[in-house]
Amino acid sequence: MSIEQSLLQRAANQCELCTSANDLSPFLVPPHSQLTVDSGVVLCATCKAQVEGGEPDANHWRCLNDSMWSQVPAVQVLAYRMLKRLSAEPWAQDLLDVMYMEDDTRKWAETSAAAADDDREPTRDSNGAVLRAGDNVTLIKDLDVKGANFTAKRGTMVRGIGLTDNPEHIEGRVNGTRIVIISAYTKKA
Repeated sequence: MSIEQSLLQRAANQCELCTSANDLSPFLVPPHSQLTVDSGVVLCATCKAQVEGGEPDANHWRCLNDSMWSQVPAVQVLAYRMLKRLSAEPWAQDLLDVMYMEDDTRKWAETSAAAADDDREPTRDSNGAVLRAGDNVTLIKDLDVKGANFTAKRGTMVRGIGLTDNPEHIEGRVNGTRIVIISAYTKKA
């Protein structure tokens, strides 16, 4: 039996993250370099596109509430990584808080994410502290939010920030609106 057939059999011919049965394909979970039953998962085209770096659709990923409890370490790793990417969403942060993984599985999930962070220039706050995805920051000045018609006041706590491709910008939720904030206007909490 081929690896792809073994993966499909384990997954019961459905996406191991969202349970869709359409456009299934095997996916190698980094940092592994060879597809095996232990290093791969079965994903639908929607999940695969977003796991590989596409803009995550928060509503689609509510399926992680179920898949994060999978007994398959590779599925747990992908669920953890997607929840980290969505950590600005309160429900995703809640799931991260209750998620359980064995130590070696957690190390696998965090190692690859840390390696990706090491490849880019770090994002720093006003004091020069390095910011990471999921950190909490406080605004150090009033910021006019364009397009949302409100001012984010100095002292506002922004929980579970997300990093962007630009090391001078972070993303966070203020007054229920997801905004881009210049990192120099924040202080790590």
